[in-house]
Parts: sequence; C-alpha cells; structure tokens
Amino acid sequence: MPSLSDAFRGNRLLARVLRSSSWLVLGYGGSQFLRLASNLILARLLFPEAFGIMALVGVVTVGLMMFSDVGIGPAIAQSKRGDDQHFLDTAWTIQVIRGFLLWGGACLLAWPMAQLYNAPELTLYLPIAGVALVIAGFNPTRIETAHRHLLVGRVTLLDLASQFIGILAMIVLAWITRSVLALVIGGVITAAAKLVLMHFFLPGQRNRLMWEREAGGELIHFGKWIFLSTAFWFVSSQGDKAILGRFLSLDMLGIYNIGYFLASFPLLLGHAVNQRLMIPVYREQPPAAAAENRRKLHRLRMAMSGGILSLLAVMAFAGPWLVDILYDDRYAQAGAIVVVLACGMIPQVIGMTYDQAALAAGDSRRFFVFSGSRAVIQVIFLLVGIMQFGLLGALVALGLSMVLVHPILIWLARRHRAWDGPHDLLTGVIGAVIVLLALHWHWERVIALGGG
Repeated sequence: MPSLSDAFRGNRLLARVLRSSSWLVLGYGGSQFLRLASNLILARLLFPEAFGIMALVGVVTVGLMMFSDVGIGPAIAQSKRGDDQHFLDTAWTIQVIRGFLLWGGACLLAWPMAQLYNAPELTLYLPIAGVALVIAGFNPTRIETAHRHLLVGRVTLLDLASQFIGILAMIVLAWITRSVLALVIGGVITAAAKLVLMHFFLPGQRNRLMWEREAGGELIHFGKWIFLSTAFWFVSSQGDKAILGRFLSLDMLGIYNIGYFLASFPLLLGHAVNQRLMIPVYREQPPAAAAENRRKLHRLRMAMSGGILSLLAVMAFAGPWLVDILYDDRYAQAGAIVVVLACGMIPQVIGMTYDQAALAAGDSRRFFVFSGSRAVIQVIFLLVGIMQFGLLGALVALGLSMVLVHPILIWLARRHRAWDGPHDLLTGVIGAVIVLLALHWHWERVIALGGG
C-alpha cells in the first residue's frame, strides 16, 4: 500500500497518468451513474417516443459540433504554445464564433429534419437545443489546459456538478410538463451551469476575445484535418441513429437508444480516458524515441484494454437482466440490443489507443484517413444490414465493420511506432471468446430481436 500511494504522488508522468486516469474514470462513472438514474426516472415520467425524439435532436446538435470541430482541444494538448495566453485566447475566440454559427445551423436544419423524420416537434426543439451550443462556446480554455497537464480533478468535479444541476432540472420539468421539452431545456441548463462553474471555480487567467495571426495559422493548419476527421467521426458515432431513424418507428428508436446507452458505457469510458490521457503520454514519451517508452505504453495499453473488455463482457452477459430490472416491459427489447451492441464494440477496444499517437505527433492528415475510412465502411455495412436483415442485421454489421477497419488502424500505428502486435493478438482472442459465449448464452433473445 505505501508503494501504491507513492506512485500517485509527485509530478512524474506516471503519477500524473495515475491521478488523471483515476479522475477520468471517476468522472465518467459518476456522469453515467447520474445519466442512468435520470434515465430511469424519466422513463417512468415520459414515454419511449420521447427518447427517440431526443436521439434525433442529439444527431443534429452533435453532428453540428462535429462537422465544425477544428480540434481546439487536441491543438492545445499537443502544441508547443499550448500554455501561451495569446494562443489560448485566439483559440477561445474561434470557439465563441463557432458557437453562434452552430446555433444558426440548428435553426436552419429544424424544418428539414422535421420533414425528413416526420417529427414536427423538431421545428421547436432544435432551435432551443442550439442555445446550449452558443453557451458551450464560451467555456474557458482553462479546461483544456488542465487536461494538457493531466490535472483534471477539479474539472471533473465541476463537470459532475453541472450535470447534476441539469438532470435535476430535467426531472422537475418532466414531472411538471410530461413533455420532451423538459429534456431539451434541461440540456440548455446543463450547458449554462457548466459555464458558470468553470468560469468562477477553475483557476487560471480569464480568456478575452483576440486574434493573433501566428496562433490562428497554427490552429487552422492543425484543425483543417481535424475538421474533416470529426465530420467522419460524427458518421461513425451518430450515423447509426441517423440511419436507423429512417427505418424504425420513434418508439423503437427510443428503445434502441436505451440499449445503446447501456451497452456503450464501457467503450465511451475508454474513449474518454484515451482522448484525454494518451496525447500527453505520447507527447512526453513517444514510442519511436526508446524501447522503454514502448514497454511502458504496452503496460498502460493492456491495463486499459483489460478494464474495458471486462466491462463489455458484463454488459454482453448481463444486459437483458439489467434491462428487465431497471426498466418496465415497454423497453424489454433493449436487452437483446445491449448484448449484440456490446459484442460489436469489442473490436474497437483492441486498437483504441493508436489514433492518439498520430494527433500527439501533429499528424492530423493520417488521422483523417483513418476516420474517413472507418466512417465509409461503417455506413455501407449499416445500410446493407438494415435494408437486408432489419435491426439485428444493422447491429451485426456495425461490429463487422470495426473488424475491417482495424488493418487501417494498424497502418496508422506503425507510422508512429505505436503498434503493439502481442496486445492485439491477446485482446483479440479474449474478445472473440466473450462474443461467442455471450451470443450462445442469449441466442433466443437475439434471434427474437431479428424476428421483431
């Protein structure tokens, strides 16, 4: 115990990695616990269709954010000027302008999206939800500075506090109105609470509007490939809801959203830790520099993969039981969805840490090649799956597409000496065993989903 305690102390990279990863896991775990608690309450106050409508609202708002992302966070994390206030203020100015443009985009898309999905409520809900994008644009760059230096404790606590405030508002409004509008307004309140808390309780210099040509040039040069990459990442992360929304009823889309929420918890936790942790690690100990760096990365990678695989295994085996316990009969089909999605997400765990090696080296172009390839393959498989075999075919296709993407990820990792063949082999075998056992255990439920 003394040696473990000592490992967390000091300013060494290992100590900062351990502290930051602990805070990130705690923060994400706490966030998902709050989401689950609110989800259970709101599922009883509202109706499955409400979650389907909110899934479509999320597709638009998240899509706007991703299609306009110029990589402010990764740029601050990897740049040599990441602590220069002029650089940070220029980045913040871009972020503020972007927030207003995103709100305008939400307003413009409201009517077309309402027609596309035959959901007239979107004409009201999308402009309101877009206000949260404006508010988020004013978040201080001190958040990114804390992540750059792996000092995320206070940021995590403030994030959780803002989420709690927003969820409490959602529940109260849902109890009063029994309307989806409660979820939309709750999202705006969450964004406002985060801005206020980060502004007043996160230490550091305040941002101001300014433009420095050199900083702007660096941000734009790095961000042009991030812009394209995140556009494709939107397709990968939200394309399933956008496509399924055209083939499923709003009720069934809401049930899918519940299943996705439960199944994706482990993988999203892994991404949250990976995106905030690995760029600083690769920056300070690049794998190409020394064999010792590669050994340390191997140990870190094995620990992350083992933890995420274990959680996905829990979801794959216990998913239907969790749904039966937590939700009423209206959401019963979500159990089989959890099983298939959890199995389909396992291939992503194997190469989860590789893409950040490219960003840490400033190689946003090859990162874009990987993101674009993943998005194209996933969309093709998803469309073929849903059109030929229904919802079950779409879910299986998502998993198969990630298997085909992995060779491209290996290519990216090899360019930066980050590929870890023994890790991939071991985690791949373990993942395959989990998938086979889970599908065998829940075969009847899975087949029933296909029949439905």
